[in-house]
This record gives sequence, C-alpha cells and structure tokens, in this order.
Amino acid sequence: MGVVASIALLVSSLSIANDTLPASKTIGLHNLHTGERLRVTYWQDGQFLSNGLTQLNSVLRDHRRDEVARIDPRLFELLYALRESVGNSADFEVISGYRSPQTNQNLAAAGRQVASKSQHILGRAIDIRLPGTSLETLHKAAVALKLGGVGLYQENDFIHVDLGRVRYW
Repeated sequence: MGVVASIALLVSSLSIANDTLPASKTIGLHNLHTGERLRVTYWQDGQFLSNGLTQLNSVLRDHRRDEVARIDPRLFELLYALRESVGNSADFEVISGYRSPQTNQNLAAAGRQVASKSQHILGRAIDIRLPGTSLETLHKAAVALKLGGVGLYQENDFIHVDLGRVRYW
C-alpha cells in the first residue's frame, strides 16, 4: 500500500470513528530512556506540520547513538488513531522508536530479540505503552485498526506497532 493510500485509510478510519475530521491532531510522547516529554500538534487543517514532525523525530531518535532520523508520519497517524480508539489522551510512553542499523546489529549481537530488517530502522515502528490503558486493551485496539504489525510483549510491558504488512504476534 502506498503512502497516500495508507494516509487516506488512516484518515477515513478516524473519520468513521469520530464522524468528523479534527482540525488538528496532537500527540504526547514520554521517552523513557531520555526522560524527554513532548506534546505537539503535528497535523493541522489537512496537512502535516514540519515543525511538529521535526520535534517528534527528535524525541524518537536512537538514544544510544543520539541519531535522529525521519519517522514516517503515518506512524503518528497510527498512534493518534490508537489513542482515539481506546479513549485515552495520556502521553505514550516510548520504549523504542528509531534504531540505527548499527544499534540494531549491536542489540542482535547482545542476544536481544530484534529483527534484522526491523521497521525501527526505517522509522516505521515504535514500542509503547499508554498509562491508564492495559497492554491487552492497547494490543486489541491496535490489532483492530489493521494498519500494520502489532506485537504484545507482556514480559517487557509494551506493545510494538509498525507500518509493515498486517501481522500479529
């Protein structure tokens, strides 16, 4: 599915859920590794805001290498849709956002469960939890959106969502 089609699908799913399209979209993130908190409007009047996207990219940087990458804006749309679907406006707690290829290789070498072609490397994945919403509820809501991959990691207290093909684990 192309970028335009994916964004159209996200927009239409939000429209169906809310009956109207919001004038602006804001999300909040709390990066648990850096301590940074950000609540920013990233979309307004039908378009993405470059300043908001830049701030989100920075908070989701590879904290191990302090490397910022472009996060696919559809990931923010997915987070917005997920938050709306569970009715919780709290800030997402971020366990992992962007990972550089080197960080991904280092994690794999250390025995961590990471995919060699991880969506994190592409700026298309995030590992999160949402205070006030159980992991099971968050996982079920993400699966119901059918917008990409969704993984439940109860032992590590987070879910993974990405913009890859629809799959669940």
